[in-house]
Amino acid sequence: MKTEWKGSYLDGKTAARRPATIRLMQTGLEVTPENGAAFLWPYDEIRQTQGSYAGEQVRLERGGPIPEALVVPEASFLSDLHRRVPGLAMRFHNPARRGIRVPLTILAALSVIVLSAAVYLWGIPAMASLATPYVPVSWEKQMGRGVVEFLAPDGLQCADAGRIGRLDQIVTTLTAPLPNLPYPIRVVVVNHPMVNAFAAPGGTVVIFRGLLDRTESAEELAGVLSHELQHILKRHSTRAMLQNASTGIMIAALTGDATGAVAYGLDAARTLGSLRYSRQNEEEADAEGMRMLLEAGIDPQGMISFFKGLEEKTVETPDFLKYLSTHPLTRDRIEKLKSLAGPSQRVPVKLLPDYDWRDIKKICENPAR
Repeated sequence: MKTEWKGSYLDGKTAARRPATIRLMQTGLEVTPENGAAFLWPYDEIRQTQGSYAGEQVRLERGGPIPEALVVPEASFLSDLHRRVPGLAMRFHNPARRGIRVPLTILAALSVIVLSAAVYLWGIPAMASLATPYVPVSWEKQMGRGVVEFLAPDGLQCADAGRIGRLDQIVTTLTAPLPNLPYPIRVVVVNHPMVNAFAAPGGTVVIFRGLLDRTESAEELAGVLSHELQHILKRHSTRAMLQNASTGIMIAALTGDATGAVAYGLDAARTLGSLRYSRQNEEEADAEGMRMLLEAGIDPQGMISFFKGLEEKTVETPDFLKYLSTHPLTRDRIEKLKSLAGPSQRVPVKLLPDYDWRDIKKICENPAR
């Protein structure tokens, strides 16, 4: 092991290189410039700026902003430095480790791939859950408009203002007990026989004519609306889109970028169109929807009877009742709804008391707007 090396010294004041002798000491490098006095560079004051790759000179610096420097042409200087003071030399490159650089690079690349997969599978959903409470309401409204335009365009919407007004009356009764409603709630009816409904971010509930045809009373529809409204108020729709759609949507959401909301609206609409809420979200929408009915004084049996009727009809027409596939209903779940409703504490409010509910099913007979 050599303890004395030849190199060059730069004093940081001029560009001149002076030949120097460098000795490996226990506490630092002893530097003796040609025709000059020796001085000590403590190891903890030295930083290496070159010499980590094959063929490079070793360059060590000390001080700043214009530092002193030592240049040693031979990389084996670093090897002997590690042998001389193995503990103190950890801050310097060790040429003995160059042989494992390629395997380490491959391992790092594989680690990046694994990490990327983990972020996609688990990180993004976790981030979406954390980010959802901070998404601006204005962004949700903008995104919701894009979703409705894609899944329920004006040409398919039922235009009967009088009958739509009846549905608005139900929503007004449902939301009256809420002190601060963050969204302007709007109900849209689509002229399509599918038995389905969905909640768009920002306050719009879309109901397909087929579902409206299945209701026997305003109270039954109120049960559906209360459930869908909870998906909006609890931001289930927003969270699900952040989890399932592109990361661009999440970035646009967190920055409140309305332009981004429009740009990613199609992606979001497709996501919402095939959305399956988590079991936890569905149970929360059930429980909070039932609470909404009770606080508004609406008979909760309407919600139960509608869902029970759909479950019974599924045996006959499993492909037609899409509402059951997007809002899975089991016998246990209906029993839980009954439990949530509890015993009647007061006489319920009669929704639209002077209105023949059968008339609502003519809502799509007028031409579209």
